Amino acid sequence: MMEQIRAVFDIGGAFETLINWLTHNANWLFDIIGMVVESVLNGFNMVLIFLHPALMCLLLVALAWYLAGRGVAIFSAIGFPIIWYMGLWVHTMDTLSLVIASVFISLVIGIPLGIWTSKSETAWQFVRPVLDFMQTLPAFVYLIPAVLFFRLGPVPGVVATLIFSLPPAVRLTNLGIKQVPLEIKEATLSFGATGRQMLLKAELPVALPTILAGVNQTIMLALSMVVIAGMIGAGGLGNQVLKGITQMKIDLGFESGIAIVILAIFLDRITQALGSATQRQN
Repeated sequence: MMEQIRAVFDIGGAFETLINWLTHNANWLFDIIGMVVESVLNGFNMVLIFLHPALMCLLLVALAWYLAGRGVAIFSAIGFPIIWYMGLWVHTMDTLSLVIASVFISLVIGIPLGIWTSKSETAWQFVRPVLDFMQTLPAFVYLIPAVLFFRLGPVPGVVATLIFSLPPAVRLTNLGIKQVPLEIKEATLSFGATGRQMLLKAELPVALPTILAGVNQTIMLALSMVVIAGMIGAGGLGNQVLKGITQMKIDLGFESGIAIVILAIFLDRITQALGSATQRQN
């Protein structure tokens, strides 16, 4: 009986049919998306590899000192030269460009979507289960349609990563705006502010620490997914970890893991410091 029901309601087969239909009928759309993603990724990558590694290390240390303080700067001054010494600098910059491109596109989509859902309960009730699905679906499953639509390479890696890392940006933007005190909204309206002025001058500044917490979570999820995306040729440190596993190169796998940890701690501390500084200002 169960086999007959499964034969009629073949969920996996229906998904496969949908993917095949999109592959044959929406190739032009995926080509456009691929070109946009590739342009963004190449732009960030050119900026990161343009400077000599020594100069780039100094800039990253200075950025850490300015935003997060002496401790993070000392960690960066030790960590990034270690990455350079291990011969993984180019791979690290490739990973960083993948993360930045994915997070940039995620925020461009996620923050406006979060603002919209905070203003419309109907939109939130529709978007919320989609976000639940995106967050609970195993990360490896994202690789399947990404490869089918965009083939192998960094572009499907960015697409899979931005989809995987998008939900926190939407959720925390929505939460931050909804948590703006009613007194602030009433005071803004009493001064004759329009809806747009209230959003830009009252709601977003108050909600900014929560939004930046969403940015932090988006970056961390993007970094974890970029490593997995090495399986589909995204490049960077994920590819080195995969090579270490498949070719039993223990040294390469360990060194790539250390580089990922250094990059993750740097990005986490920087975004946390931005959120704390914004909260103190408010």
